[in-house]
Amino acid sequence: MAAVTNPAPTPSGGAALPALPLLLLFCGVNLVIGSGAFIISPLLAPLAEGLGVGIAGAGQAVTAYALSTAVLAPLALAATARWPRRRVMLAALALFAAGNAVCALAPGLAVLLAGRVLMGVGAVFVPVAAGIAVTLVEPARRGQALALVFLGMSLSYVVSLPLGAWLGFRYGWRVPIAGAAGLALLALAAIAWRVPRSLAAAGAEAGPQSNLGALLRQPEVLRVLATTLAYFTAIFCVFSYIGPVLQALVPMSSGQMSLTLMLFGCSGVAGTLIGGAANDRWGPRRSLWVQMSVLALTMALLPLTAGHWPALMAVLLAWGTAGFGMMAPQQSRLAALAPAQAPLLFSFNSSMLYFGTASGAAIGGALAPRLGFIHLPWVGLVAALLALLMLVASAWEGPQPAPSAPTA
Repeated sequence: MAAVTNPAPTPSGGAALPALPLLLLFCGVNLVIGSGAFIISPLLAPLAEGLGVGIAGAGQAVTAYALSTAVLAPLALAATARWPRRRVMLAALALFAAGNAVCALAPGLAVLLAGRVLMGVGAVFVPVAAGIAVTLVEPARRGQALALVFLGMSLSYVVSLPLGAWLGFRYGWRVPIAGAAGLALLALAAIAWRVPRSLAAAGAEAGPQSNLGALLRQPEVLRVLATTLAYFTAIFCVFSYIGPVLQALVPMSSGQMSLTLMLFGCSGVAGTLIGGAANDRWGPRRSLWVQMSVLALTMALLPLTAGHWPALMAVLLAWGTAGFGMMAPQQSRLAALAPAQAPLLFSFNSSMLYFGTASGAAIGGALAPRLGFIHLPWVGLVAALLALLMLVASAWEGPQPAPSAPTA
């Protein structure tokens, strides 16, 4: 990752900025956003009991956040096109903190869902930060820069899932969510302190609506976005119910559950770093071939691990490594297609991620009562194979973009 320390100018022509400090800051804020977004997954059982709803009903909290991010975040990006990027990030984090606070105090499911919607709008921070990241390094290190920014999301699985599960089962589900609200306020303060007022992102001056129709008429853009949609549908029809799924496969104590989720999250961190490095060395499509094939295999193997924790852990480690490394290759594909419109394309890619999250949660919630939580990975397998088919279609249409040239 040493190459990302090279100074790079801001797109607005301001003074050169060292890339690494800003990338690390964005990584840390994404850690906070990922923690707030996904901490709820292992808490569905106590949350459902506390609000007097079923687990499938509590799972709507995952869907509400995902749909809000998918639909409202691009609209927020368009509405703030001419705002300084620093102001957009501060407003996003204020909304994210407020949404977490509403969730922590929610007396019922409706208020909880409203808080999750606010959080989803606040997640517009993620594509804005990614759009800035690709301007801070040379194209040869774009994958590593994006991987570092999205590393925060993977780290959130290491931190928020096991810690959130432990806090939630010990002190109540509201405690970890309130903690996420406090962390969001700290992230807001860090952005206000460290991000220059003049900082811009690729395409910010032109406005995200520029050439929007032409972008969305490009078949390759549509294939990339469809791949993201299918990929995250595969992941989240299982992950949205990860607590009940793991308990159905191997009944475990809260301590063992926390350990399992922590190891799973560690594999996601490794996968994020590997995905960025593989993208720069071998190109995005080759990297994605491996990741999607492994994801499909893990979905097929998960139901077969019932009653065997070591086997379950091995499959989860493979899933985490393959499942959380695809964002850097996908974002690199989009940035190569339209560099000047990278933030807008990143926002649409994030929308597909969250549409996949929402559709996965909805499909999982609808089928779990019929199939049982133990069989949800079979549904994920179908979606993973569909994502692989999209990649095949993309490769069939033309040659893969050349991998980044290695640099010393």
